Amino acid sequence: MNATLLSVLDKTSESIEVDTGRVRVRDEAILRARDIDTLAREAVFGAGDTRVYARWLIWETAQTLGIRPASIHELYVARGFERIPTTFAVPAVNLRALVYDSARAAFSAAIKSRTGALMFELTRNEMIDTAQRPAEYTSMVLAAAIKEGFRGPIFLQGDHFQLLAERYKKDTDAELSALRRLIDESLQAGFYNFDLDTSTLVDMTRSIPAEQQRLNAEMSALLTDYIRARQPHPVVVAVGGEVGAAGQRNSDIHELRAYLDGCARALHHKPGLCKVAVMAGTTRGGVVAPNGTVLAPEVDFALLRQLSEAARKEYGLGGVSLHGASTVSDEMFAQFAQSGALEVKLATQLQNIVIDALPEALRLEMRDWILRTLENERRPGFSEAQFLHRARRRAIGPFKEQIWRLSELDRSHIRALLERRFTDLFHWLGVTDTRSMVSTFVSQPEIHKTPQDFGEHPAPITPEQE
Repeated sequence: MNATLLSVLDKTSESIEVDTGRVRVRDEAILRARDIDTLAREAVFGAGDTRVYARWLIWETAQTLGIRPASIHELYVARGFERIPTTFAVPAVNLRALVYDSARAAFSAAIKSRTGALMFELTRNEMIDTAQRPAEYTSMVLAAAIKEGFRGPIFLQGDHFQLLAERYKKDTDAELSALRRLIDESLQAGFYNFDLDTSTLVDMTRSIPAEQQRLNAEMSALLTDYIRARQPHPVVVAVGGEVGAAGQRNSDIHELRAYLDGCARALHHKPGLCKVAVMAGTTRGGVVAPNGTVLAPEVDFALLRQLSEAARKEYGLGGVSLHGASTVSDEMFAQFAQSGALEVKLATQLQNIVIDALPEALRLEMRDWILRTLENERRPGFSEAQFLHRARRRAIGPFKEQIWRLSELDRSHIRALLERRFTDLFHWLGVTDTRSMVSTFVSQPEIHKTPQDFGEHPAPITPEQE
């Protein structure tokens, strides 16, 4: 057995062991009380192969316990064909800071509310800003599930996997190649759900929706085919597309139909998409006022209902998803499920809960770093408060280890704040008591890996459009 693996196992020998390449859990109580914390830290900060083996041990331990990355495709298709109700909207949460503890809070809330329809996702920009690649993100989410005693499928999603129009026009092959390599890396890490965003290629200079959406639809189909050809058997990866660029004008029914019809014509592999993102009044990151407060968006719920019904009844999709929803007012959250939204993206508010609860000295240090390092990136006309709010996630990566070193008292306080928020969100979005529904429709095959699967072969990441 490899010396590095033996060294890592020595730290967890009372709870797990490796026999003929498979992990066996000897004592789950010790694992959850102590050893999974050790593996989680090593999976992020371990030197060289120590990090690789820690990630592999987390993956294999989760497989043994029945905690497995899975695709939500089957659940969404069941909804598209009206085999399940449309009374819930799946929260898709982007965890940026203190990911292990944040995921623990989510799973704790999910266990108590019997929530099974819950997505954890990561964008290209978040990989840069928060200094975490897909394999690390997977390890943190799985370790958190082990720590809290969660059982069942884990939905990990590559969010906003985007083609940038300028780079696409300058060098199409290079831009496509970069996104394909990131898809490969994410699939290897257990991301079996993807939101493709080629809506940056929509051409509004064209006069009819079919021509406006043509390149968007064709590139969505091309990348969906790429995923289908590489998805691990027997997983059917859940793939979503996007009609309009986030934060721009609202989508309409003609654009939705033009995009989905064009995508269906261009696809070579089946199945196609199971969801589609639309614009209905929200903005990624929210709109920040000059005093730094985030303004609540004006969501067009009637439009959301119309588009979601068309996606389901005309195309058999699970429905539509919505970006930038975490900044809406609390009383509006229940309207997402009532309007037939399938998936709601939640990131900024969760990030702010963590950052605002950090010790004051650390927050001030992060603030000073932003002003010192990123001042030349401030948008014209932005106040300092607006700039600091929009840029704060950029400090998460550089201060990642300092955030991890918080005392257990500070971390438990943040977990409690997040758990209360997750509990409310699950209730408002109607996903409480969805464990049995998820287990009925979602398969979670046992997929074993080798330590080499967790080696460092990262695809280059380029920032998305904001």
